[in-house]
Parts: sequence; C-alpha cells; structure tokens
Amino acid sequence: MLSKTAEYALRAVVCLADGDPLSADALAERTKVPRRYLHRVLQSLAASELIASRPGPGGGYRFAGAPEEVTILDVVNAVSPVERIRECPLGLTSHTELCPLHAELDKAYAATEAAFAGVTLRALMDSTSPIVPLCEAE
Repeated sequence: MLSKTAEYALRAVVCLADGDPLSADALAERTKVPRRYLHRVLQSLAASELIASRPGPGGGYRFAGAPEEVTILDVVNAVSPVERIRECPLGLTSHTELCPLHAELDKAYAATEAAFAGVTLRALMDSTSPIVPLCEAE
C-alpha cells in the first residue's frame, strides 16, 4: 500500500530530522536508497518544504521542520499521496455513490491516512526500541 517512493522519503526525512545536514551521498549510504532515486525524492521533499538544501562545501540536505509537528502522512503526501476514492473509478454515471467494494477500499485508505496522521517523526525518533528508525546508525 505504501509506495517505494514514500518509503524512501520516510527514511530520508527521519534520518535528516535527527541530526546535522547530510550530503546526498551520505544520506543514500545511511538510508540504503539508490542515489539516483534518492535525488528525485529529495527534490519532492524540498518542493514541499520538508527539507532544505544548501549547495557547496559543508552543504547538503537538512530537515526544515519540527519533528514533533511533521507526521508520517505529511511525508507520504509530499511524494506519493494516499489516493482516496471519491467517485466511481470506472466512471459509471449510474453510480451516484461508491459501490460496496470501492466504499470499503476507501474506508481502508481513510484508516491509513488517520494512522499516518497520528504518528509524528518525533514519536518515531523517541521510540524506546534499540533500533534506529529507517536509517543506518552512524
């Protein structure tokens, strides 16, 4: 249900939210995301202002928000939004509301949105798990 792009974006943002700016190469290494793909993900995250970049020596990418205010849903929506079903996907004009199948699918998408909206990056970072979330420990 979660796209590879969204997974990669979450890895990058969580990694950046917990430290100093990182170059794209260092971020690719820590998150295990292919460098070329990561570059596209970072562009989308920068366009949504979740991260910022600074070129040149000592530059790199940095997290631009407050981890306690940014949710998993914010990151997912920046790169690969959860697509709700608002009208008949088949374009059937006789369906003025969703059929039972699409109504149930949309309920699942709504529950996914709610779950993602309920978890901040800070909650991930402050987990009591000994495993560093989504990226390689330094």
